Amino acid sequence: MRLVKGFIMKVRVLLPLAVLATILSMPAVLADWSYTEDVTDHSYVHLSGYIDEMKIYQTDRGFHGQKLVVGTKGSGMIDRRQTAYVYDDEVYGDEMYFNEWGTFDHRSVQDGTGESDLRNALCAKNYEMGTVISESYTNMDYLIKDTTIYQNDNVSIYQIASEGRGTARLGARVKDGPCKGVTIMTYGGTYIGDFNIRQEIGSGDELYLTCP
Repeated sequence: MRLVKGFIMKVRVLLPLAVLATILSMPAVLADWSYTEDVTDHSYVHLSGYIDEMKIYQTDRGFHGQKLVVGTKGSGMIDRRQTAYVYDDEVYGDEMYFNEWGTFDHRSVQDGTGESDLRNALCAKNYEMGTVISESYTNMDYLIKDTTIYQNDNVSIYQIASEGRGTARLGARVKDGPCKGVTIMTYGGTYIGDFNIRQEIGSGDELYLTCP
């Protein structure tokens, strides 16, 4: 995607892993929502200017339930849509669904380095299933992404679609349960240059993956 020439994008990622470590240090109390049965969050941003934004979702405190942290910070041209649902269901347990679609464009700062500081990152964990996934994008000229996360006490579904020019890093781990279960899958990848990535991972008793 090509936007207005000469426009400078400056985005610095908020550190999702560091934020997750902070919320995990809270006392662990099993979730039993007394008043709130569900939380719904829809947002859309079209911005030519500055953004400083972070969102944290969790179904429980400490090393329980599902966690997700996403953040973006900086100035430039951004189109971004987010949808999140967080449920506490007496029958099906805790559930979390998240989708972020966005386009970000950068023009290099004339500081002699020739490097872009456009960054974006996300990390999600499901302690009940023993799964985790992360994505980060750095030194980007442009980025188009569509990430969907669905987690509950019985399933984890992660779908990532991203296209851009720069450096992309993806990682995931799937274990057989939250504690001493065998590590079934470990994934890590670094992609530099022009990339178009589709990654889908599912774990649990209900899978709805759509990759051909």
